[in-house]
Amino acid sequence: MQDMVFDPGVHNRAAWDKYVQEGNEWTRPVSAEDVERARVGDWSIVLIGREPVDRSWLPTDLTGKDVLCLASGGGQQGPILAAAGARVTVFDNSPRQLGQDQMVAARDGLELRTVLGDMRDLSAFGNAAFDVVFHPVSNVFVPDVAPVWRECFRILRPGGTLLAGFLNPDVYLFDHEALDERGELIVVHKLPYSDVTRYSAEERATKFGADAPLEYSHTLTDQIGGQLAAGFVLTGFAEAPHQSNASAPYLSHYFATLAVKPG
Repeated sequence: MQDMVFDPGVHNRAAWDKYVQEGNEWTRPVSAEDVERARVGDWSIVLIGREPVDRSWLPTDLTGKDVLCLASGGGQQGPILAAAGARVTVFDNSPRQLGQDQMVAARDGLELRTVLGDMRDLSAFGNAAFDVVFHPVSNVFVPDVAPVWRECFRILRPGGTLLAGFLNPDVYLFDHEALDERGELIVVHKLPYSDVTRYSAEERATKFGADAPLEYSHTLTDQIGGQLAAGFVLTGFAEAPHQSNASAPYLSHYFATLAVKPG
């Protein structure tokens, strides 16, 4: 019964705040040198895996473009885009992740706004408020993605673009312990997968730690079909392997889409 009323947003906020304290890879802000290079046009940002996103997916000139870094705190993508000339808003569920962006902005003299909230509810923004939404791999931490795509469509201007990264749902087929500890690909889970429905709170605490973020797999119908249902036109697709997971030789771990709101 406790899990039935469990709020994943509240849990994952605390989990990512803790990740910042622990120095998780995706919470480490860019350096002042990275920001300086971005100011003169020498920059890259990551959408999936560790590979730089295709620069052709972004406007050639970011000067004055309104960009929303969605569920993208951590002081990584937002400061680089701001240094490249964009008017950047970073929206994230974790106060400490947003704190990393605020730290970089203060350190390097960047204009950058941060907003705390759940990626499924972008009511803090009006209709047609942004030219670009940059949404790296993060919707794995919410149980439903349809509201994310609808909200992205609403807040984008006609002709605006959504860059979205997400996990290949097939990676959730495998037993976590066998994969992480022994590099064995043993299929045990049915899809779609959810930490909440697959394990009790006690089992999750034993397997992942009580403070670990909750994860949810999403079908490609929900990910790609959901963007189409929201009104987007897909114009680009990419995939990337995991940098260290044992499944990397067999399947792509990450997918990315470039979608346009028709003008």
